Amino acid sequence: MATELKDQVTLLGAEHLPETGVIVIPNSLSVHDLPLLENEFPGRARCYLLERDAPVDPQLLAHLKENGIAPLEFSTETAGNDSLPRQIQAELKEKKLLILIPGLTTTRAGSPTSVPVEVLRFLIGTGGPVLPLHVAHPDETPLSVEPTARRRHVIFSFGQLLSGSAVTLPNYWQQLLVAGEAAYQLRPTLELSLGYALICGLKKHGTTNRVITGEDGADQRFDRILAISIALAQFIRKETSQPRVGIVLPPSTGGLIANVAVILAGKVPVNLNFTASEEGVRSAMAQAGIDRLITADPFVRRTQRFPWPPNRQIIFLERVIPAMKASIAGWLLASKAMPAKALAQALRLPIKGGDREAVLLFTSGSSGDPKGVALSHRNVIANVHQFASRLQLNSHDCALGCLPLFHSFGCTVTLWYPIIEGINLITHPNPIETHKLAQFIQQYHISLLIATPTFLRGYLRKATPEQLESLRYVITGAEKLPRLVADQFAERFGKPVHEGYGLTETSPVTNVNLPDPIPQDPRRKVLPSQRPGSVGHLIPGIAIRITDPETDAPLPLDQPGMIWLKGPNIFGGYLHNTEQSGKVLSNGWLRTGDIGHVDHEGFLYIEGRMSRFSKIAGEMVPHETVEEAIAKELQSDHEGERKIAIVGIPDEAKGEQLVLLSAVHGLDPTDLRYRLLERGIPSLWIPKVIIEVVEIPHLASGKLNLKACQTIANRGEDDAL
Repeated sequence: MATELKDQVTLLGAEHLPETGVIVIPNSLSVHDLPLLENEFPGRARCYLLERDAPVDPQLLAHLKENGIAPLEFSTETAGNDSLPRQIQAELKEKKLLILIPGLTTTRAGSPTSVPVEVLRFLIGTGGPVLPLHVAHPDETPLSVEPTARRRHVIFSFGQLLSGSAVTLPNYWQQLLVAGEAAYQLRPTLELSLGYALICGLKKHGTTNRVITGEDGADQRFDRILAISIALAQFIRKETSQPRVGIVLPPSTGGLIANVAVILAGKVPVNLNFTASEEGVRSAMAQAGIDRLITADPFVRRTQRFPWPPNRQIIFLERVIPAMKASIAGWLLASKAMPAKALAQALRLPIKGGDREAVLLFTSGSSGDPKGVALSHRNVIANVHQFASRLQLNSHDCALGCLPLFHSFGCTVTLWYPIIEGINLITHPNPIETHKLAQFIQQYHISLLIATPTFLRGYLRKATPEQLESLRYVITGAEKLPRLVADQFAERFGKPVHEGYGLTETSPVTNVNLPDPIPQDPRRKVLPSQRPGSVGHLIPGIAIRITDPETDAPLPLDQPGMIWLKGPNIFGGYLHNTEQSGKVLSNGWLRTGDIGHVDHEGFLYIEGRMSRFSKIAGEMVPHETVEEAIAKELQSDHEGERKIAIVGIPDEAKGEQLVLLSAVHGLDPTDLRYRLLERGIPSLWIPKVIIEVVEIPHLASGKLNLKACQTIANRGEDDAL
C-alpha cells in the first residue's frame, strides 16, 4: 500500500515574528498553505482578515468554518470608518497573529503578489505592526528540464517586521521582495550546471523543436544540434587546454552550436564583440587567456578589421564539422539511447555547476572600457528560469534570434533560454535588416521578438502590420524606450511594446512589462502586469533597495535614487578586477549605476544611468528625459533612427552644461529653447550648445555609444553652432 507523501515545508525569517500582535500580509495563501502555516505556530492565537465581498476559495472558507473561525471582514471602500481599526488594535493587544487571507485575483505567473494595492493600503493604514510574508511554491513553475516534483514544496519566508513610522507601502514592498529573494535561492534547480541543463533540453525537445536559419531555411532539430555539439566538443578538448574559448560569430545556427559545444567540452564560451576596437578585442582576449577562436571562413572575410590570430589558432566550423560525419552519427544514436545523466558523465560534465564560471561576457563599453563579466552556472540557470516563469511560452512558440551573441540579452534570452525550455529559434545575423526579419516573422509565425528601441525604429520604416501579426510579445531593453517609439509601434502594428530592464552583471534580465492577464472570472480583480513608462515588475527572486546616489544612505523605494539589486542572477565580480568589483558589489547587492524608483504597485521606473545625469547648479538633470522631450518636439523618431543625443561637459560656472548632438540639419538653438519651454521643460535642462553630426553613434547591440558621443562633445564644443 502506497504511503502518501507529506508536503515539504521550509520556514525562513521566523526570527522576525514578534511575540506581540502583528498583521501578517502574505503575497498569496492557498487552501493548502493555510494549514501548513498554522502548524508552524501551533501555540499562537490567530485571527483572520478577509476583504468583504472579495471572492475566496470555498475550500479555504470551509477550513475556517471547520475550525470554528469567524474571519474579521473589512472593506477598503469604508476606510474612513475607524471601527475596524479599533477591532484590529484590540486583537493586536491580545498578541494575536492577524493573518490576511487574500481574495482570489487574476494575475500573471510570477507576479510579485496577488493582493490588490487597495488592500495593502488599507491594512498598512490601520496603525498596527506589519510582517510581510512571501509564500513560494517552487514546484508550480519548474524549468522544463526539471524532474516532476514528487511532493509539494512550500516555502514561508518572512521579511523584517515593520512597526511605527516604518509601516509604509514602500517598506512593505521592499521587505516582501527581500523575503522572496531568500525563498528563491532555495530552488534546487539553481545548482544545475549549464551543460547538464543543455543536454536535458536538447534531449527532451530533440524531435519537437528546431533551429532554423532564416536566410536559407536550413533546419536543424535539437537532437542533431546535440550530436553535432558533442562531436565538436571532443575536437575542442583536444585543441586547447585553456579553460576559455573565444567565439566570433553572428547570431546563427553555427553560433549556437559553437557555444553549446564549448560548454559540453567543459569550457567557458567567450563571445567576442567583433564591432569593438582592435585594442578592446585584444584586451578581452588577453584577459580571458584565449588561445583558440571558433568562427567561419565567410565571416572572417567580412570582418577584416578584427585582429584575427594565425589560422592555427582558429577553428573554422565549415572545415571541421563536415569531417565529423561518422562521429556525429554515432553521438546521435548514443544521445538518444543514453539518459541525460549518463550522457553528462560520459562527457565528463558535472551535474551541478553552482558558483563556478559558466559564461564570460564583456560589457559593451558604452560609457567606458569593457570589463569581463563572469557569469556562474547559477546565474545563467536562474535567469533562464526567472524569464521563462514570466513568459510561459511553450514548444509551439518561436523566438527570433538576431541580437549579437556577445550582448547579454542575445546570449541568455535567444541562446540558453530556447534550448533549455524548448522554444523554436529562427536566426538571422543582422538585427538591422528589419525588412528581412519582418518577412521571417510572418513566414515562421514568430511569437517572441526581442529588440532594442533602435531596432524597433527599423520595423516602423520597413515592416507591414501583416508581417508582424503572429507576435505575442515585443520586448525591448538595453536602453530606455522612448514613448514616441512605443506609441508609433502600437499604432502601426497593433502590438504593444513591453519594456524590460537588465544589465550584463544581472545575466541580464531583472524586470519586464508583460500584457495584463485575461480575466477568467468577472468577480476577480485583475492585477496589472504592465505600466507604460516603467520597466515592469521585478522578475521572481530579485530584491531591490534605493539609496542616495552620493551618500548611499537608504531611501524609501518610492523616492528616486540609486538602484541596488540582489538575487541568484547577480554576478560575482569582474574578471581580474577586484577594485571595480568592490565598487559595485556589497554583501550580495549590486549597485546598478541607474537612478529610479518603485511605485506603490511594485513597478520600477528608470530615470537614467548615473552616467547620464548632469549636475547643473546643484540639480541632477536626466539626459534621457531631455532627449525624449526634444524627440517629441522634433517628431524625429518616425524616420527610423535616433537623430539626437544629450551629453554633459564640464562648465566652470555651473559644474556641467548640456550639449545636444543633432543629426537634424539646421536646428536653431533659440527656436528649440522656446518650444521646450512651452512644453514645461525647465530652463536649466535645455541645451544651449548644438553640435551637428552626420549620425548619432551606436554600438552593434543598438545602444547609444556614450563614449563616442562624449568624445564628439568634448572635441566639438569649440566649433559648436
